[in-house]
Amino acid sequence: MSPSKIRVTVLISGSGTNLQALIDASLNDSLPINIIRVISNKKDAYGLQRATNAGIPTLYHNIIGGGYRKKFGKDNPQEREEYDKDLASLILEDKPELVVCAGWMHILSAQFLNPLEKANLPIINLHPALPGAYDGAGAIERAHKDFMARRIEKMGIMIHYVVQEVDRGEPIVVREIPLEHPRDDDIHELEERVHKVEHVAIVDGTRIAISKILERRAHSGQQ
Repeated sequence: MSPSKIRVTVLISGSGTNLQALIDASLNDSLPINIIRVISNKKDAYGLQRATNAGIPTLYHNIIGGGYRKKFGKDNPQEREEYDKDLASLILEDKPELVVCAGWMHILSAQFLNPLEKANLPIINLHPALPGAYDGAGAIERAHKDFMARRIEKMGIMIHYVVQEVDRGEPIVVREIPLEHPRDDDIHELEERVHKVEHVAIVDGTRIAISKILERRAHSGQQ
């Protein structure tokens, strides 16, 4: 392992196409990262298999599967707090230098964010919307609905730093996607177009984030 590579933990919830983009970029040396673990909150997420195929350690961490719901009961705030607290501990044990949310479908609470902030561990996230638009889940679907109602003529994706306000962290990369009728009337075709943009942007956003980490390394005299 090259000492210049950044140790990265990737969080996923689904098929892992954006994870694959990161894996591919790391293998062809276009992105100086070493993915040390992939964590999923979905047991059947295909991204876990992608990680295994690449020889990357994986972890399944889920509220129900982890026994949090059984212990605290559904809708008990402590259920979520303990889950997020344990997730932060699991990540910190690996000593990553960056956490990348690549299709992680779980809002990260203060119980997760505060320990990572204390450890000076940045977190970045991919969100399929422009800054300030369509925060939270279902962004593509909501944008498509507005497009079909002729309320918008563009959407986009962004890579941003994660803060407690959902999808409101500082943008790192923003890519606009112009919308046209009838090309984008089919939401499934639009989703494919968006995903292709995501696969490039997540690599670009990660590259920018790690460049700042490497700068800090250089200033502190680390190798």
